[in-house]
Amino acid sequence: MHDTFARRMSTVHRSFIREILKVTADPEIISFAGGLPNPELFPVASMDQASHRVFADIGASALQYSTTEGDAGLRAIIAERYAKRGLTVDPDSILITSGSQQILDISAKVFLDKGDKVVIERPGYLGAIQAFSLFEPEFVTVSLDHDGPDLDELEAAFKDGAKCFYAVPNFQNPSGVSYSLEKRRAVAELTDRYNVLFVEDDPYGELRFLGEHLPTVFSFCKQPGLLCGSFSKIAAPGFRIGWVVAPEKVVYDKLVIAKQAADLHTSTVSQSIMRRYLEENDIEKHVALIRERYGRQRACMVEMIGKYFPDGVTITRPEGGMFLWVTLPEGVSSMDLFDAAIKEKVAFVPGRPFYVDGSGENTLRLNFSNSDEVRIEEGISRLGRAIGAFLK
Repeated sequence: MHDTFARRMSTVHRSFIREILKVTADPEIISFAGGLPNPELFPVASMDQASHRVFADIGASALQYSTTEGDAGLRAIIAERYAKRGLTVDPDSILITSGSQQILDISAKVFLDKGDKVVIERPGYLGAIQAFSLFEPEFVTVSLDHDGPDLDELEAAFKDGAKCFYAVPNFQNPSGVSYSLEKRRAVAELTDRYNVLFVEDDPYGELRFLGEHLPTVFSFCKQPGLLCGSFSKIAAPGFRIGWVVAPEKVVYDKLVIAKQAADLHTSTVSQSIMRRYLEENDIEKHVALIRERYGRQRACMVEMIGKYFPDGVTITRPEGGMFLWVTLPEGVSSMDLFDAAIKEKVAFVPGRPFYVDGSGENTLRLNFSNSDEVRIEEGISRLGRAIGAFLK
């Protein structure tokens, strides 16, 4: 039977994070592994009301097939929300997708041939690495500084014939790094100069709890690229509603064709409920609540790391999002540390899977969004013990 598998499947593996989540099913384990929003902040009652209204008002339509492009009213609301942040977007350039992960899949189908050079950040988002790998590109990685990518490395990659650059400029997964305004302008200038498609993934952009809001890199690009968004981090990940903004009509049409081939359209029920929820509730107030909670949880984790981690361990200090990045002393394996941490009943994600070249052995990712302050202190205390014992 294995002889019938496509060759590409031999180069793509199960999501390391999804496999880790199986280990953390033990309720005694405090997990900083998953990239999960805090379920205490899900608008359950409001979504319940919205769903009742949808079925009372348009029940049959909500259960019917729909257009690939997505609910027109929902796309208009997304465009209006961009306008409030200073970005003009035509609703007809927005394609609703089944989560932002689907955007990566269909954009790879549309743009990538085997061997094409794809530039990603180092470390890079694991979901993108997995999605793109199916299409057998050549990954080229650029280092992340505290304020964004190394511009010399980025220009060298572009000169070498890169086809596209995929990036998460706001509170990057996994590092938590955000691009400075200067780096955003510089990245846009380089993508325009070298005619490289820029794919900006922005699932965390609204979750800023420190510093000032910064415009998207997309807004500085003269050459149309792709801007990806999602309701998963600010409303309901289970609905699987994401979107992509594709201003160039020919690109938009190709993405629509790829989505039609994948699933015809995103769930009509989910879109209808989300639209009704947004029409009848103050989403900005809800997002402000999330920012306040995540900001406290992030501050707690940084403080507890300072209290419990041994010397020689460094971290990023994100201004938003859901993650921070830990670097252990050289020569220390976070994969081996993971086993020791599980014995202490605490979990994290080792850093190596976020590097396509197999490096990052001494790094790891911590999620602060899905734990309250009490569990964060206890979990970091346990992890600190594991690291301390491991370094002896």
